Amino acid sequence: MQQLIKLVDKTQRFNRSLSGAIESIGVVSLLLIMTITCADVIGAKVFLKPVPGALDIVMLAQTVAISFSVAATLSAGGHVSVEIFLMHMPPFMKRATIVFTEVLSLLLFALIVWQLAAHGHEFQVDGEISPTARIPLYPFAYGIALATVPACIELCTRIIKTALGEDA
Repeated sequence: MQQLIKLVDKTQRFNRSLSGAIESIGVVSLLLIMTITCADVIGAKVFLKPVPGALDIVMLAQTVAISFSVAATLSAGGHVSVEIFLMHMPPFMKRATIVFTEVLSLLLFALIVWQLAAHGHEFQVDGEISPTARIPLYPFAYGIALATVPACIELCTRIIKTALGEDA
């Protein structure tokens, strides 16, 4: 039992550092959004030359900024949760409820990974591109799917630790 807990802790530490690295890609994407927006506004208003494809670049960068921060936010406990009902439950019921909701969350995130990978394949086969900048869309679908995998790993470690009565 202690070996399993040590393995889960080690996995969780690795996953959290991986989530942080993935989050840094989201931060760079956020900086890209700010840079492109400023350049587009200044170019359009001052030089009458907007940045070509700025809307597409910002749209795709937003998807990266949001999705690449999900796992780090989950690891840090930054998502909204309602605990008022849990506070009044007996410990066993509380643990069971947490495990149940974490399993549902894991199923949701696994479904998201699967569907994003499927959409990425469809985008790649069909040659889907953004409307004005003509940027291929499949790398973004694949990237978001991969960026969501650490969220699944985090949920798995939480499920195991909570089921064993450890602090998640």
